[in-house]
Amino acid sequence: MTMSGPIPTRTLGAEQLKVGAVGYGAMSFADIYGQSGYDKDESARAILHRAATLGVTLVDTADVYGPSEEILGRALHGHREDFVVATKFGIRNPPEPNVPPKIDGSRSYMRRQLEQSLRRLGTDHIDLYYAHRIDPDTPIEDTVGWMAELVEEGKVRHLGLSEAAADTLRRASRIHPITAVQTEWSLWQRRIEDEVLPTARELGIAIVPWSPLGHGALTATITSREDLPETDGRRKVPYFSAEHFDANQATLATVRRIAAEVGADPGQVALAWLLHQGDDIVPIPGTRRERYLEQNAAAAFVTLSLAQLAELDTIRIQGAHHEGMGAIPNWYDGVTPPRDPAPSN
Repeated sequence: MTMSGPIPTRTLGAEQLKVGAVGYGAMSFADIYGQSGYDKDESARAILHRAATLGVTLVDTADVYGPSEEILGRALHGHREDFVVATKFGIRNPPEPNVPPKIDGSRSYMRRQLEQSLRRLGTDHIDLYYAHRIDPDTPIEDTVGWMAELVEEGKVRHLGLSEAAADTLRRASRIHPITAVQTEWSLWQRRIEDEVLPTARELGIAIVPWSPLGHGALTATITSREDLPETDGRRKVPYFSAEHFDANQATLATVRRIAAEVGADPGQVALAWLLHQGDDIVPIPGTRRERYLEQNAAAAFVTLSLAQLAELDTIRIQGAHHEGMGAIPNWYDGVTPPRDPAPSN
């Protein structure tokens, strides 16, 4: 399916942050999928130029995504007002190989990382600033309170949390409005639906799904593990393990058939399924190619019937979590210790 004009807009959170119905995730510039041999600056400029014409206005990155912020900063030069820029703090890269990353939601770390993100992005404010993971040692009330200081100072416009448990969202919202919660959600990953989704909706928090295409699998272009280079990080994702690959690939037959029925690509059907879950959802698929950006944006115009949605709802896969990452405290469904009560006078 193609498109002839800009995509519809949606609003994130009770503060009504207006963005295109499909956003853009810039983690691709961290080269986690083993890319090489391309001009990152040229790719980013082309992507953002086309995104602006398509109405893809939410651009999402993070301080931990390698050179992504700097690349986006150069591409945004002269076009900053065309986009809603989101970035994140809170994951400290390990100092050496085979050491897990550390989650840090402290005030000093947040402030240091924000200043670096502002410099790299070439801007004086972040539109949507996320805690990338929830610090298991710091009460969420403290982390969000420190983030709220940035709003008061004008350096940040809206606050978000990534991979937060339902109770964490509730506690955070008592301190400051939370505009969005970012979490993995797709036809291949459904854990948000039990608790986080209903809680977010109760609190007026929008959902920004990352990896809405199942790390590219839902585009139905990966037909063999051999399609993944040895340096491709997806080889460590259980979706793609030798144990689960064939069984998970079988679920794509349903996606392909429905795509043929509606005249769309499989990836567009996967994104349309998410968009049909509610107007409070803005997925952020990533790519380095304009034509894939265009395909992703066109998903906003794909209509699925109730029967097709119900059939897609039945898809279940094996090996849904990242290998090893689930063992890191708070990598998913982050919780925090309670805040100490204020001392009585």
